[in-house]
Amino acid sequence: MESEREEDGRGRLGSTLSGLAVAVGSVLFLGGFGWGALVYQPYTVPTDSMSPTVAAGERVLAQRLDGDRVRRGDVVVFRDADWGGSPMIKRVVGVGGDTVACCGDGGGLTVNGESVEEPYLSGRGPASPDAFTAKVPEGRIFLLGDERMGSLDSRTHLKDPGQGAVPRSAVVGRLDAIAWPLSGGVIERPESFAALPGGISEVGPVRWMAASIAAGAALILGGAAYGPLARLLGRRGAGRGRAVVDAGS
Repeated sequence: MESEREEDGRGRLGSTLSGLAVAVGSVLFLGGFGWGALVYQPYTVPTDSMSPTVAAGERVLAQRLDGDRVRRGDVVVFRDADWGGSPMIKRVVGVGGDTVACCGDGGGLTVNGESVEEPYLSGRGPASPDAFTAKVPEGRIFLLGDERMGSLDSRTHLKDPGQGAVPRSAVVGRLDAIAWPLSGGVIERPESFAALPGGISEVGPVRWMAASIAAGAALILGGAAYGPLARLLGRRGAGRGRAVVDAGS
């Protein structure tokens, strides 16, 4: 009888802990998704103009923010009537007051006369097939695609007002991660822009959001699995007990 009471006590404790794990896991899991829905807007990349950073058809998460928070090196989503009004994804390489040019020594991009390494570009060619120089007006940003051979970006609009730069107010989001495929991961900020005035931006809370969802899922699965596993182990233990009694008799 004492053994049975101990087993019942352990069973009740296990059930309580199992229920608690499922409850906490549900809060973390749903909270992570809720957090993401408030902070991020998903987009499907329409073209390969930002390849190899993001490719056509991939799903990305863009943090909702004001254009004033954008820094050089950020990949942003923006809408501009002069560019057709549809959401577009490009990389910020210059901000108000900058002189952006190509190509400097070795065929690289320069910002205010300083050479900027662009490790996100593919191939060994120059940073732009066509040379250009643009002075970015205050309150605007100069945008280039990472696929410089085929991207329609600020270079295409050099003769427009602002020499191809778009207003900061046109920005609707900043890319933080590739949501699909899952192997895409976080879009890191290029350190090559860090030495310029204003530095680079920090990645948003996407890592914490993903950790919350993953931890929640693990707790839910672990808590839900406790009952079936406990019953299975209990039946096996009871079977071994009966076998010992039968052998003794």
